[in-house]
Amino acid sequence: MVIVDELSFRFVEGEGFKNFCQVMQPRFSIPSRVTIAKDIYQLFLEERKKLRVEFSKGGQRICLTTDCWTSVQNINYLCLTVHYVDSEWTLQKRIINFCQISSHKGESVGKVIESCLHAWGIERVFTMTIDNASSNDSMITYLRRKIKGWKGVVLGGEFLHVRSCAHIVNLIVNEGLKDLHDSIAAVRNAVRYVRSSPARLLKFKSCVEREKIEFKGLVCLDVPTRWNSTYMMLDAAIKFQKAFERYEDEDDKFVSYFWEDEGGKQKIGPPLDDDWKNVKVFVKFLKTFYDITLKFSATLNVTSNSYFHELCEMQNQLSELSKQDDSMLSSMAVSMKKKYDKYWGSVENINCLLFVAVVLDPRYKMDYLTYCCSIVYDSSTSETLAKNVKDTMYRLHEVYSGDKGESVANASSGEAATTSTTEAKTTPKEKGRLWSKFVRKMKEKNVNEYKNDVDRYLTDPMEDPTRSNFDVLEWWKNNATN
Repeated sequence: MVIVDELSFRFVEGEGFKNFCQVMQPRFSIPSRVTIAKDIYQLFLEERKKLRVEFSKGGQRICLTTDCWTSVQNINYLCLTVHYVDSEWTLQKRIINFCQISSHKGESVGKVIESCLHAWGIERVFTMTIDNASSNDSMITYLRRKIKGWKGVVLGGEFLHVRSCAHIVNLIVNEGLKDLHDSIAAVRNAVRYVRSSPARLLKFKSCVEREKIEFKGLVCLDVPTRWNSTYMMLDAAIKFQKAFERYEDEDDKFVSYFWEDEGGKQKIGPPLDDDWKNVKVFVKFLKTFYDITLKFSATLNVTSNSYFHELCEMQNQLSELSKQDDSMLSSMAVSMKKKYDKYWGSVENINCLLFVAVVLDPRYKMDYLTYCCSIVYDSSTSETLAKNVKDTMYRLHEVYSGDKGESVANASSGEAATTSTTEAKTTPKEKGRLWSKFVRKMKEKNVNEYKNDVDRYLTDPMEDPTRSNFDVLEWWKNNATN
């Protein structure tokens, strides 16, 4: 109960809980908060031991995500999360560290992560997804150097660094919000005002009822550093525009609130008609990017195979909207497109594994990737990318299968030698039987002509791309070979 509901340990010593237990079962001995803390810590130790065994014995590789931040008390924190696909082809997520750190410097963070990986016995590190802070580049450099020789690290950590797609979208969108800052601030201040006291909120609700607004939600305040929360705030606020206008008529302090000096600065607001128009355009424009952020931020299902679709959708949206007659809309799109090009305009800036993940979705494979690339990039770049992705898949196949290509070459050479010897010894009387053998041989060749499983997979028919609720892990579970 304490863990699931995230209760404080002292909850078990509250009078209400004691009375509840007395009614439910008088013989139940309620443990103290000290006992609760000890029991939970013991449970943690047992679960950590089980997970450590799973990491060491399992054949799966581990993908890491991490983030650092500073609290209002000026304390630095780090959270480290692992993602992996278990033996039943189920995506798993575990937080393996949440701790204070001395600073956000790349090497300092790298040392903390390295120490944590040693403590958990994790060697088979595949990727690390992080945001675009400059310090993270030095952190990745440090980690790549340290784990390069670890057992199970793929290709010396060549594909270790994955830039957070959700963070890049955040940067792209914020670039487009610069020109709308005053309109957003005006609405934000209005929302903050009506939510600043129970009396104001009650009066605002009265305005909502009198304007006969049927929307069941209520205005919410955003976190300015998270653009998607800003989107949600504005999306809700525009539904209450008439209520805000009525509130302005009924509360004399509402207007004066926006013109009180704050350290020499004046607050922006209340929102005018132009502000509401700007906000409506913004909400409509960024609905696509909000949906993309939700898809990127999912934690209960695989997202890497959908990354490229969203990237193409974003690129198309920005290209089309930058040509709009609406000057504000086109200006936003142009600003965002510049930021998009900085991170995703060149394929060299994108981890190749994200393209491989698209190909490993049996609904799309290489044909879909090639087609989309031909739309987003020029023909030369598209061809180069397709070749690099296929080469990467061959290299990964060698790592995972242990096949360095020698067995294929030896088998081919042996087969050729055997065939040559047989034909040399063939007599004219055996020509009739030879034809049937030749036909059978060609059939076998058609089946076995693939160099490896990569060729076989790419050649097999694709799954129906319109299938709803397609589970890519379930498909691989059913089609994987031992």
